[in-house]
Amino acid sequence: MTAIDTRTQARNLLAEASAIFTRNGIDSPELDAELLLAAAAGVDRTRLLAGCWSADRECVRRFHLLVERRAAREPIAYIVGRKEFYGLDFEVGPTVLIPRPETELLVDCALKILRARPGSRVLDIGTGSGAIAVAIAVHAPDAEVTATDLSAAALELAARNVRHHGCGLRINLFVGDLFAALPCSHQKYDLIVSNPPYVREEDIAQLDPEVARYEPQMALSGGKDGLDFYRRLAAEAASYLRPRGEVIVEVGAGQAAEVAGLLEAGGCRAVETLRDLAGHERAVRARLAH
Repeated sequence: MTAIDTRTQARNLLAEASAIFTRNGIDSPELDAELLLAAAAGVDRTRLLAGCWSADRECVRRFHLLVERRAAREPIAYIVGRKEFYGLDFEVGPTVLIPRPETELLVDCALKILRARPGSRVLDIGTGSGAIAVAIAVHAPDAEVTATDLSAAALELAARNVRHHGCGLRINLFVGDLFAALPCSHQKYDLIVSNPPYVREEDIAQLDPEVARYEPQMALSGGKDGLDFYRRLAAEAASYLRPRGEVIVEVGAGQAAEVAGLLEAGGCRAVETLRDLAGHERAVRARLAH
């Protein structure tokens, strides 16, 4: 089959898939169709659209299977098994929350802090795929990073991402609940970061099907008011911070003031509320008060 024939077949397959996705309420039908056809063909989107791939029966069969999964609102990141975060490629799967672009704000802030504190120790609580921990380690190569998660399955995936990015010697992974995951003879940290579960239990069912049906509830539910994790972190964080150590946590809509109050009650002093590119309050930064 010539490149022209391949491009014609690609257009037909993409049009069919895009129509299916549109009927199923998917926001980006054309892009999703292209990503899935590229995945089925084993090429990137550029080669796909240029016709530099083999449109054999097996490829088309794989594509139709992927389209069925996406039409059922399975997240595209889980289907292709990858997601970009902070310019880096990460393996993802249903055991971990899919990294969001908004969370890159935490990494931006962390790196700004670490530039002023070279050789810092960083603790990432609830690391999931390891995206935050790896992004920090890659861009702050003199930092020592510890990452924890309650889910052993999530940490197995995070370990693969750590190895993929060559950070195995500078990121230590521990399974367990919040600070209890750390060894008994724990060291103190210059920076604690976390993108915790903060969705109110009653709101989870109202989220997009991709999130409500497929992403791990453990990584979403913050209890009745969404603040359960913050209460627990704020109560212990000061004991794990070095002098002038800092905390950065992502927050949900309308939670910034309450989270800042919890951190202040736990011995920290709120420094600032960080807004994302859309202008929404996205994270709270606090510093040890003494």
